[in-house]
Amino acid sequence: MFSRARVILALFVLSLIGARVTGRDLFYSLTYLWGGLLVVAFIWSWTTLRGVTIIREPRSNRSQVGQLFIERFTLSNLSRTPKLWVETKDTSDLPGFRVTTVAIGLGLGDSSDVGAHQSVTVASGFGRGQTRRWLTRTLCTRRGRYRLGPMTLRSSDPFGIFPRVREIPAVHHVVVLPMTVPLEGFPIPSGRLPGGEALRRRTHQITPNAAGVRDYVPGDSFSRIHWRSTARLQKLIVKEFELDPLAEIWIILDSALTPHFELRQPDERAKVREDGAFQLPPSTIEYGVTAAASLAMHFLQLNRAVGFISYGAARQVIQPEPGEAQRLRLLESLAVLNAVGERSLQDVIKIEGPRIPQGSTAIFITPSVNTDMLAGIRRLRHTGRQPMLVLLDAASFGGPEGSHGIAEAARRSGITVRILSYGDNLGEVLGSPIHPLRAPRIA
Repeated sequence: MFSRARVILALFVLSLIGARVTGRDLFYSLTYLWGGLLVVAFIWSWTTLRGVTIIREPRSNRSQVGQLFIERFTLSNLSRTPKLWVETKDTSDLPGFRVTTVAIGLGLGDSSDVGAHQSVTVASGFGRGQTRRWLTRTLCTRRGRYRLGPMTLRSSDPFGIFPRVREIPAVHHVVVLPMTVPLEGFPIPSGRLPGGEALRRRTHQITPNAAGVRDYVPGDSFSRIHWRSTARLQKLIVKEFELDPLAEIWIILDSALTPHFELRQPDERAKVREDGAFQLPPSTIEYGVTAAASLAMHFLQLNRAVGFISYGAARQVIQPEPGEAQRLRLLESLAVLNAVGERSLQDVIKIEGPRIPQGSTAIFITPSVNTDMLAGIRRLRHTGRQPMLVLLDAASFGGPEGSHGIAEAARRSGITVRILSYGDNLGEVLGSPIHPLRAPRIA
């Protein structure tokens, strides 16, 4: 039983005992008062949440780091009794903070900004048949898949004796995709085999490049039929297609636990700079994921086939494909990727390197300063692949020095290198045609 109810019940019992012992009218009056108060408060409390409903409507089931996630809430009183107040509490695990809460329908359709950076909203003077609506805008600060809800409705009688609580279960989830930055340019040559022959691959997809014709087999789409050849040969002939003679792009992100580092950032609001731009957390894995996502989006916009390899919690290999479906596939995979793997990048190169077709471009993203990793990348280059290296400067994230030494050695081997340090503009660094060596930045 609730604390106030216990106190009033104790007063009721004491008054009743006093009335029986002394027979005085005062104690009988107090007994009726406390007993009536308990009955009225209980009945009132019983009606406080009856007929109250809340609907949660996310604008989308996806958002992105650095962007606002917008939700609409509709609180309705469908009962015949008015409500003095109803409190809604959101217990979602979506990280970030409310930058604004816009109330719609307060009074007679008024609209105003109310307190932000909170998950509790109170509707007071809630008459029968009334509806309250409000929008919340939350700045997404961390990628991942999150639960929206559950929500808790709370109300009480006017005396606060019998509070009522009802939980609304979670029915929505949101995927916060990694942040991407536009790249001015990231030049990649066409796919070439040794000797200069263009890299050509047959595909089941319909592309602008027809490679020839063949006999029809069950399962072929009618849209692939070549009608002139069919009429001439008196049998069904279908067209074969090939991918553009351009290099496949493979992005290999080092997601082993050992080489990654993160600086402490106690203030969540520090992720928003004074100019209003979003600043990535000081973590090598967050910079690596953002770099991988940005490069993938850059090449997909150029209609290139992009694949992805990572050994985090499990082996993850996404075969190269172009198109919008591949964009979502890559971003959603990167959204839930964590640096918890046990295999080092050099081990991943040994396992997956031979499976990368000759002539393809492999972009490695890592904070590792291990020379064995660089030796593996050199071997790929000698076997007809075209490696590139995006080094995350571990020293600027609180890790060991050595990234600039690895970068210099890679450049001497003819490998294109970009170095990302904490606080860098990713678009400028990744998109620069030539990235000169800089003095190490120590955290």
